[in-house]
Amino acid sequence: MQSCELSVIKYILFTFNLVFAISGIGLIVAGALVLSDVGEFDHFMEGRILAPPVVLIVAGCIVFLVASLGCYGAIRESYYMLMAFALCLLIILIIELAVGIAAAVYKNDFQMTMKDLMKSSMQRFENSKGDRTAWNNIQTKLKCCGVEGPTDWPENTRPVTCCHATREGSPPPEAHHCRSAAPQDGILYMDGCFYQLQEKAESASKILIGVGIGIAFVEVIGIILACWLASAIKNKGD
Repeated sequence: MQSCELSVIKYILFTFNLVFAISGIGLIVAGALVLSDVGEFDHFMEGRILAPPVVLIVAGCIVFLVASLGCYGAIRESYYMLMAFALCLLIILIIELAVGIAAAVYKNDFQMTMKDLMKSSMQRFENSKGDRTAWNNIQTKLKCCGVEGPTDWPENTRPVTCCHATREGSPPPEAHHCRSAAPQDGILYMDGCFYQLQEKAESASKILIGVGIGIAFVEVIGIILACWLASAIKNKGD
C-alpha cells in the first residue's frame, strides 16, 4: 500500500512539474510582453519602475530550472533533492510576495518619480536630442501633450507632435501654429502624457499581478506535493 502511494505521489509531482516548467515559460513571456509595452517609454521611468517585469522574467527562468530539479527528484525518489526543490519554491514565493508588497507600498512614490522625470525632461527639450526624441515619440504614440496637459509646455517650445489634424486625412498644423495654439482651438491633444503612461503602467501591473497570483498558487501546491513525497520516501526508508 505504501509503495502504491509513493508511486501515485511521484507521478503526480512529475506531472505537476511539467506544468510548472511550462508556467515558468509563461512567466518569461508575460514579463517580456509587459517590458516591451512599457519599456518603450523608459526615458521617463526609473529602473525600479521597470523592475517588476524584469523580476518576472528572472523568476520564470528560475522556475523553469527548479521545475527540472523537481522532475528529476521525483523520478529518482531523492529525499534531499525534493526538499531542496520545496525550499527553492518557498524562496521564490517569498521573493514574489516581497516584490508585490514593495510595488503596492511604493506605488505613489513611483508615480511621483515618473512625473518629476517627465517635468525635468521637458525642461531639457530644446537642448537635448534624446529628450526631444522621447517626447515626440510618446506624444505621437499615446496621443497626448505635456505632462498633465498642453499648458505644461513653456511658451514657444510646444512641439508639433502635440497637435493633431483638424480633419481626418489632413496633415497636422505647422510647428509655429501648434506652438501658439490655445486649448479651445481644437488642434491640441488635451490629455497629459503622464496620465496616459500611468494608465498603461497600471494595465501592465494588473497582468503581472494576475500571473503572479496564479504562479504563487501553483508554487504552494508544489511545496505541499514535494514535502508529501519526501515524507513518503523517508518513511519507506525507515
